[in-house]
Amino acid sequence: MSRHLDAEFHVRGTSRYVDDHPRPENMLHLAVFGSPVAHGRIRSIDTRAAQAADNVVAVFTADDIPGDPWHGPVVQDEALLAVGEVRYIGQPIVLIAATDTASARRAAALVTVDIEAREIVTDPRVAHARGDLFGVERTFAQGDVDAVWAACATVVEGTAELAGQEHVYMETQRARAYPREDGGAQVMASTQGPTMVQKCVARALGVALHRVEIDVVRLGGGFGGKEDNANSIASLAAVAARLTGRPTELVLDRATDMRITGKRHPYSSDYRLGLSADGDILAFEARHYQNSGGYTELSPAVLERTLFTSCNTYRIPNFRVHAACCRTNIVPNTAFRGFGAAQGLWVIECAIHHAAERLGIAPETLKRRNLVHDGDWFPYGQQVSHEHAHLCWEAADMQFDLAGIRTDIEAFNADNRLVKKGMAVLPICHGVSFTKIPLNQGQALVHIYQDGSVTLSSGGIEMGQGLSTKLAAIAARAFGLPVERITVQSTNTLRTANMGPSAASATTDLNGNAVLVAAQKIRDRLLAFAADRLGVAVDTLDIVDARVTQDGTDAAWAWDDLVAQAFLNRINLSDHGFYATPGIAFDPSVEKGQAFAYHVYGTAVFEVEVDCLRGTYRIERVSVAHDMGRPLNEAVDIGQIEGGLLQGIGWMTCEDLRFDRETGACTTATHASYKVPGVYLVPDDIRIHLLEDPGNSIGPYSSKAVGEPPFLYAPGVYFALREAIRAFNSDAELGFDAPMTPEKTLMQLYSGRIDALLGDTPVPQARTRT
Repeated sequence: MSRHLDAEFHVRGTSRYVDDHPRPENMLHLAVFGSPVAHGRIRSIDTRAAQAADNVVAVFTADDIPGDPWHGPVVQDEALLAVGEVRYIGQPIVLIAATDTASARRAAALVTVDIEAREIVTDPRVAHARGDLFGVERTFAQGDVDAVWAACATVVEGTAELAGQEHVYMETQRARAYPREDGGAQVMASTQGPTMVQKCVARALGVALHRVEIDVVRLGGGFGGKEDNANSIASLAAVAARLTGRPTELVLDRATDMRITGKRHPYSSDYRLGLSADGDILAFEARHYQNSGGYTELSPAVLERTLFTSCNTYRIPNFRVHAACCRTNIVPNTAFRGFGAAQGLWVIECAIHHAAERLGIAPETLKRRNLVHDGDWFPYGQQVSHEHAHLCWEAADMQFDLAGIRTDIEAFNADNRLVKKGMAVLPICHGVSFTKIPLNQGQALVHIYQDGSVTLSSGGIEMGQGLSTKLAAIAARAFGLPVERITVQSTNTLRTANMGPSAASATTDLNGNAVLVAAQKIRDRLLAFAADRLGVAVDTLDIVDARVTQDGTDAAWAWDDLVAQAFLNRINLSDHGFYATPGIAFDPSVEKGQAFAYHVYGTAVFEVEVDCLRGTYRIERVSVAHDMGRPLNEAVDIGQIEGGLLQGIGWMTCEDLRFDRETGACTTATHASYKVPGVYLVPDDIRIHLLEDPGNSIGPYSSKAVGEPPFLYAPGVYFALREAIRAFNSDAELGFDAPMTPEKTLMQLYSGRIDALLGDTPVPQARTRT
């Protein structure tokens, strides 16, 4: 069975999300009043008009929170409802509870607040210069960078700017809470991290964790945006339920969600790259200024992953990269697919393209020459092993003919003046594991019922990526059953405790292996029982197609009969599985260790065409050779690769996230101003070649992670567009500033020529993005 388990529910419109479940008659609806300014001291809050509004039942401020108002995944530095100070526009200050959503939102608009304005900083470099950082600046290094610059035949240096990105999950942030008789709460949450929500809710209510139940059926998209953002939403709903004694629901409308929730971190980075006369990378140095926003959130963890991926898949003997979380007055930025890795990869790729332009050679020549080999060392102290960088590159070359693509593009450009084509080859290397070692554990609970049907639950969250489909496939394969005999239950903190978030592309590895552990324990008991009854050695038995076999021959015992007899003989038909990723360790005090269980490699080829009169473009083809291990479900995995590609293409082309430098307001907080990729931006042709790797012993049945690695191909489309622009205007001063919107493309096509074209006509200046 290759289809997604939820496909039928989605097509029929019967999939249930948080607010699709039947509503209790006495349920209250919530709305939040957020700060109108980006930075200031709260002098007073006036809620009298809101309290008197129609259908309003209660109005809450920070003083009403029964427990601890402070929360955060790394540092608890942000209050659920602001205490004394605000640091970004939209920061929650007042919570309204009313009998319907419209009344709650109207009442929220009646709240007034007196705030003493403070200086607003939106530029991470300015924040860094002032010492406004979260934590300390970190550095990954190996070799002696300073000693080799003089030996480099070519040295390039520059700046790379990279915008953030809005998650645009289909289901906005939401939660429903029910008060419990013991002062706790039961919460239906749209979250990637039920345990994280459980901790935040318990903290806000002032109760122990066992009094808080979090249940998640599925998410309508997450992409990292519900790894931590969801904590405060659920906690506010739980606080209101506790204080009113009634069920409550908080659902953000799209505009509010886009205005007040964290996004992908923008980065501003400096780089320096040194090459030998033969094109070997001798040294690389960079400094990343991360725009973290107003509170710590997950910024230090995202920054760490940036450091890990700043070398991408290249051998760099002398390496030094600094990075800092810079505190600014925009929304606290958070996890997003790629989790800092894409930002780190972006800068080394910019440096290599810069060097190739300086040398007048194709960038892929430098990239191919400098790929890592087994036995090399990553800058974070892990030795390269099971390297597939060359295998993926060679597969891409064989399958797609890189030299032929280059020749065809050069011929096309020579024959066409106002339409130009460009290409880019981008290899990736993505380490799979949480870099916070305690998060690398998974649990699962598996039951077999008396009729032979199987149910399982785990700590993983289904958010459209096909996790449930894969977990069911793992259980079915372990038991020798058709997948139709398996159901996957909601993720619940009372069934699975102490779970990590569904993130870091590790969800299937951790929870799938836990399912496998539990299933194998039950299977072993069933086969031992069967061996005893049949009077044969247990190692001669197996279960295939729901029947017991002996040495490959049917043993005349069907699965249902085996289960029924096992129950009558008091054989345990349930078990709990626990899995902890082996062999990983990382010491941040020296920034060295075996940080990852394995790496995923791949190579993508982007081909684009640019209309040089209008600045518009189309993506003709993306071809990918991707390292997948042995896929658990090829159709689901290809869907993840295609989805990651398109999401990354959007980030690098049309998704132009902007904040006003003076006010800190997000000026692209609606879909009228923030453009997500539509059907016309989808590549005309997507070719995916999967490389099987039976040697991966970490993933269930030798599978490999697929969620985040395909997103890392994203910068390839930027570099392909840049090459097409250069083909039209070889003198253009292009720099590296993503995304490459059509407007920016048009301006760069005529960089250095606008004055000549317009004469004395003044040229309007584009507003600088933060």
